[in-house]
Amino acid sequence: MNVSSPRGFRLFLSRLPQVAAFYIVMGLMLMLSAGRVDWVDAWVFLIAYFLVAAAGQAWLIRIDPSLVEERSRWGSNTKAWDRWIVSANALLTLALLVVIGLDAGRFGWSHVAGPVRLAALFGFVPAFGLPLLASRANTFLASTVRIQTERGHAVVSAGPYAWIRHPMYAGMILFDVSLPLLLGSWCGLGVSAVMVALVILRTALEDRTLQSDLPGYVNYARRVRFRLLPGLW
Repeated sequence: MNVSSPRGFRLFLSRLPQVAAFYIVMGLMLMLSAGRVDWVDAWVFLIAYFLVAAAGQAWLIRIDPSLVEERSRWGSNTKAWDRWIVSANALLTLALLVVIGLDAGRFGWSHVAGPVRLAALFGFVPAFGLPLLASRANTFLASTVRIQTERGHAVVSAGPYAWIRHPMYAGMILFDVSLPLLLGSWCGLGVSAVMVALVILRTALEDRTLQSDLPGYVNYARRVRFRLLPGLW
């Protein structure tokens, strides 16, 4: 579907305020905790991140509008434990932004060297790229853990799923680690560590759910052995 089509344009307009609201909240958390609005690094990050996210939404609407509609809601059969994990991750994201703002934006508790910040910048390439590739390959990539029987949920083994079973979560981990380092906060990594642990827990629980409830997933898991990191887990 083309974004310029009536349905695509309506879908894009319906998603844009949600995307914008998310980045407005991000900006408020960073600037309020920093106690200033002249934090250039944070502004550059926020603007670049918003543009990439908006472009990603437009691209996904064009190639798979049904996935965008699926990801904009929570299905009634979403696992109860995943509702808690998603809510906890949202709170941790706010906490991460506050710690980054207090550290890098206001008090300067820690200092991240230029080469490390540059490495974190490059870390955003797979952090953004893996979720986009996963979205391209997997039309069942819902925002919560559930079996989408009404959409004919089936195993996907194309794209990044040929290498790891949960590429979206791998991208999330890279984002959680790269963000505080890019903005200059070692202290933020403390919150990131909790977020990464939560993603690993969610990966394990989702993988167990899929092996139990999704036909064909057990055979797929035998072929693709690793969940997040090839050669490790």
